[in-house]
Amino acid sequence: IKIMKNILQEKLLSLKDDKNALFVAKLIPNIDPKTILWTKIPVLRNLAKEFKDSPEKEKFLKIIPHKFFEENLLHVIFLESEKDFDKAVLELEKFLPFVDNWSVCDTSSPKIFKKYPNETLQKIKIWIKSEKVYTIRYAIWLLLSNFLDENFSADLLELVAEVKNDDYYVQMMQAWFFATALAKQYDATISLLESKKLEPFVQNKTIQKARESLRISSETKKYLLNLKK
Repeated sequence: IKIMKNILQEKLLSLKDDKNALFVAKLIPNIDPKTILWTKIPVLRNLAKEFKDSPEKEKFLKIIPHKFFEENLLHVIFLESEKDFDKAVLELEKFLPFVDNWSVCDTSSPKIFKKYPNETLQKIKIWIKSEKVYTIRYAIWLLLSNFLDENFSADLLELVAEVKNDDYYVQMMQAWFFATALAKQYDATISLLESKKLEPFVQNKTIQKARESLRISSETKKYLLNLKK
């Protein structure tokens, strides 16, 4: 395993982008900038393709916690292409406790989850009650990416509204979820905003994001101003 870890680290080190690392460090201020190589996402995806069917990939997934930010990104990119639902869940539940930033959290939504919406939703309902900030954020991210179209139901809005967590990164994901829901499922979402039951920051940030969206009409944007808390 140590040998494989070194091979992957060497590849990542050879692909690092110092200028981009400085930019990314400003976007993710809560992690040590020394752990950021910032190998760009498309490059990491190509690396994942190179190792996707190799035993080295399986060894890499067992080496947690990782040292570099890019190793964590590579980890979730590997999981994104997992074709077995149970394995995808198992590997995610091993890894989620080590996620410590929004970028890694928001990078992956395993494609297999779209084939098993009911089973995925049951897992989301567990993860969203976690004490770990990025496990909660990940649960809401999956709802945003997988459950605002054909798998939508109004009770999912309540599921996210019931999350009471003061962490900035949880509340920002809640706002992103509701703003996207407003564009895709207007009637149910506007009723929730009219009830003003969301935390003030979440309510107001949702309105801000919606007013910045190209998918929301000018008339609705004006009306939303009346719903600020």
